[in-house]
Amino acid sequence: MIKTLLFDFGDVFLTLDKFATQTHLKRFGITEFNKEMLIKNEAYEMGLLPTKDFIAYYTEKFPQLSELDFIHAWNSILVDFPTHKLEFIKNLAADNQFELILLSNTNELHIQWVEENIAVFSEFKACFDAFYLSHEIELRKPDEAIYKFILNNHLRKPEEILFVDDTKANTEAAAKLGFKTWHLKTGEQDVVDLFNVNWHLI
Repeated sequence: MIKTLLFDFGDVFLTLDKFATQTHLKRFGITEFNKEMLIKNEAYEMGLLPTKDFIAYYTEKFPQLSELDFIHAWNSILVDFPTHKLEFIKNLAADNQFELILLSNTNELHIQWVEENIAVFSEFKACFDAFYLSHEIELRKPDEAIYKFILNNHLRKPEEILFVDDTKANTEAAAKLGFKTWHLKTGEQDVVDLFNVNWHLI
């Protein structure tokens, strides 16, 4: 029996344009994230690198890139928050049938943008029993440790949790531990259809 609904944030609730950052950076001659850059990005996502150091890494590596240019490019992935998704999670919270947890790979710059530009964010966050951001807990998906963190913190068995994420690697990692999962296909599926798609699990 499912007792907990565990949700991703980006492209499950918050609309993303996942190619926007690299599109913006190409204007400054940065055509791709190389291995070193990806390592820095992941470290930042896990809260292991302060924001000022993260920005400095890019602006020093690419002198043509100003701090403001980089922040704009970095945050351009973030688009908006559809109101029908807010109503969905508010109704779930009001029903009080499931424990609701959010688990997101994100970073300080992105969350600052969300807090400043998504008017419903506080209302959205208040719907959850727990709200875990990778840079705050220093863990990230799809590492096994982050799923064990959820299990230990909430005293759940894996089969009592339904995990919804738009990244297949994340749901596959959770499924290996016994979580029930829904790999939500962005552009084809909507989180508000959760019970239609997963009726047999709920």
